[in-house]
Amino acid sequence: MSPPMATLLKLLYLCALAHTSNSVALPDNSGQRYQQPPTISPAIADQRTFKQTPPPPPYLLVRSDNTAFAPTDPELTILDATVNSAEKHSFDVAAQMLLQMYREQMDGQLVAGEQEECSNPSHKAAFSAYDYAILLSMLIISLGIGVFYGFFHKSGSSSEDFLLGSGMSIFPVTLSLTTSFITAIELLGNPSEMYLQGTQFVLIVIPMIMVIPVAVKIFYPIYFKMELTSCYEYLGIRFGKEIRILGAVLYVIQMCFYTAVAVLAPAIALSKATGLNTKVAVILIYLVCVFYSSQGGMKAVVIADTFQAAVLAVSLVLVVALGSYYSGNAIEIFNTAADHHRLEFFNFDVDPTTRHTVWSVVIGGFFYWTSLFCANQASVQKCMSLKSLKLAKVALGFAILGLVIVFLMNFYTGLMIFNHYADCDPLTAGRITASDQLLPFYIISTYEHIYTIAGIFVAGIFAASLGTVASALNSLSAVTCEDLLVNGMNIKITPDKGALYAKWMSLGYGIFSFGLVFIVEKLGGVLQATLTLNGLIGGVTLGLFVLGIAFKRANTKGAFYGGLLSLVIVIFIGVMAQIVNVEPVELPLSVAHCDCKVNETSALLPTMGDTLMMVETGFSLTSLSSWPIFKLSYMWYSMIGCLLTIFLGFVISIIVSAVQRHNVLKISAAREENDYNKSELQPQFNTEIKVIASTEPPLTEKPLGHVNHAIRLDDE
Repeated sequence: MSPPMATLLKLLYLCALAHTSNSVALPDNSGQRYQQPPTISPAIADQRTFKQTPPPPPYLLVRSDNTAFAPTDPELTILDATVNSAEKHSFDVAAQMLLQMYREQMDGQLVAGEQEECSNPSHKAAFSAYDYAILLSMLIISLGIGVFYGFFHKSGSSSEDFLLGSGMSIFPVTLSLTTSFITAIELLGNPSEMYLQGTQFVLIVIPMIMVIPVAVKIFYPIYFKMELTSCYEYLGIRFGKEIRILGAVLYVIQMCFYTAVAVLAPAIALSKATGLNTKVAVILIYLVCVFYSSQGGMKAVVIADTFQAAVLAVSLVLVVALGSYYSGNAIEIFNTAADHHRLEFFNFDVDPTTRHTVWSVVIGGFFYWTSLFCANQASVQKCMSLKSLKLAKVALGFAILGLVIVFLMNFYTGLMIFNHYADCDPLTAGRITASDQLLPFYIISTYEHIYTIAGIFVAGIFAASLGTVASALNSLSAVTCEDLLVNGMNIKITPDKGALYAKWMSLGYGIFSFGLVFIVEKLGGVLQATLTLNGLIGGVTLGLFVLGIAFKRANTKGAFYGGLLSLVIVIFIGVMAQIVNVEPVELPLSVAHCDCKVNETSALLPTMGDTLMMVETGFSLTSLSSWPIFKLSYMWYSMIGCLLTIFLGFVISIIVSAVQRHNVLKISAAREENDYNKSELQPQFNTEIKVIASTEPPLTEKPLGHVNHAIRLDDE
């Protein structure tokens, strides 16, 4: 007999056995009820039914006088009276068999897919027409700013007016500075950092504040005193043409790749979480940025950044405000974080390989933020657009304070998301595939029923990307015109054509960066590597500036060869660290109370893939991963690049100076020796002349006596 037929016969037998006993048939989900015996009222049956959570499918529950099956409801004690004790044995056997069949039936329904898998939900939240309308409105307004300043606003045609904005007011410059350093990568990455690793990274706001006195007391007074358009002009004045070109080339490489990643990474995250097409997002961002930055110049960039800062602020405030209602208040959020070991602020571990400690975040973060605020053309150029150094100091201070507030709100959002998903992690459950998708998934799934919230949030992410790319394009055109064309290639650009050259440069860099997006997209592992190299290059550039400002004995050759050697070393360390790829240990997550079926196999696939990759790469990767230098926390990279540049540049400068001094002394000694030899030959020549002249008639000097040539030689 086949298994299905045997199961069917057993089911028929149990049904017949149950109907010969006293039993109650519970209703199904449609509300149909079958009662036996009829002494049970429908109200009592309904009450008994709805206590099941979730409502079960129709099944036959057999009651007996066994306490395991005895009803606890006083109103149902009538069931006990109807049970015949003579049938107890067969009744209990039937009850146990029916219970087993019910469990098998429920398991079969789960396998059949009645409870959907988390990784393949039947309903996926997506953008609505309202959301698209808000996003397009933000993009159209940004385009309108470019149209106004490019075609209707009358301003000078010089490169200085196009690149610096010729005396802008302090308020828009402050907001523009703030948005320049709030990238979409950080808006999506900071909440996931709080969610997975805890709050140690919150201390990154301390070095932001520490940068203010360094910037306003050391760097910006030098820039304003020299009236620079490009901050790399200082390197040219201090060291020479070669160092200025080196700094400009490093900045161009850094920003081209960084803008590509800064657009691609959030576009991918938004695509996975909201269903928004990745290519559509990338094209929209670049189309808007290239237009208003190439047509309107610095004024259009600053005014557009001001509008985008307002959009970003509204989106962050809405997320936090709604989260306090839907995801718990601040006390609940911090209690949940503490219970799950997410609160950590004072990790004083001195091991440099620990990802985030007080030392790595504060000290390493100080070098990182100093490179961004003091040695980065995007920030220096906006401060130089103000009328005076005093206004620049105020704008920079308020911009950093605004940046601190935005970061703190972003960190709190991460803890809020963790409180919401503390018992059902969407990453482990398979609802999302990367940690950067946490915030978009939370917004689109939690607030799906609230119109326009998803659109406002995505508009805020787009605003961060627009501000980053537009500032980068404008600063790249400034560096190219001033440092590479005029200084490097000796191309003379007349003032009336300066703005035209800058517009074409901005357009060209936008197209080039747009092409890099699709190249980087094919190389998935390059995303994190590019962000790491961004910090490394920034550290080397900062080292060149500090070397020129703080060390008088530093010279051109020391700065040039020290910078190049440091760049090679830190890039090697960064690339090898990405190849070794030491993953941080994540804090525990839970899927205990998910309302869907978690596929444990799919949850383990990433770990199995990493293990297989380690096995396939063999001994070489294992041996490299044992080197401590490749396990350093990424927070130390900027400091390593800066200090290594200063050390090597100073040492090479000392060596070059010593060699040059030795050569000068050698040349001086040779010249003196040559002069000395000439002085020895000169008296002999005079003596011979005098001897020859002695045959001539006597001179009037003869009465003075005989000339002692030996004495003359000694005197000479």
